[in-house]
Amino acid sequence: MPAYEQAVGVVRPGGVISRVGVPQYEEAPIGFASLFRHNIRLTGGPAPVRADIEELLPDILDGTIEPGKVFDTTTDLDGVPAGYRDMDERKSLKVLIKP
Repeated sequence: MPAYEQAVGVVRPGGVISRVGVPQYEEAPIGFASLFRHNIRLTGGPAPVRADIEELLPDILDGTIEPGKVFDTTTDLDGVPAGYRDMDERKSLKVLIKP
C-alpha cells in the first residue's frame, strides 16, 4: 500500500502508474475518480520471467549475479511448500530453490 500511495503522490497528470507481478490487492487502493480526473493510467501484469530465465539463471547459480536483493530465503526442493507459505504470510519476499 505505501508504494501505491507514493506513486499517486509523485505521478504527473497524464502519467502512468505501473506494477509488475501479481496484484496483492483486489482493488486499487486509490480512487479511480482521482485517476480519471488527472488522466492517470494504472496498469501492470505478471513479470515476463520466462523471457529472461535461460540467460540469467546460469549467472545466478554460478554467482555472477547476486540475487540477494530479491531472494531473502533459500531452500531445497523439500522446503518448497514452506517457502510458498512464508511468501503468502509475508515472512519471505522471494524464495530461491536450490535443488
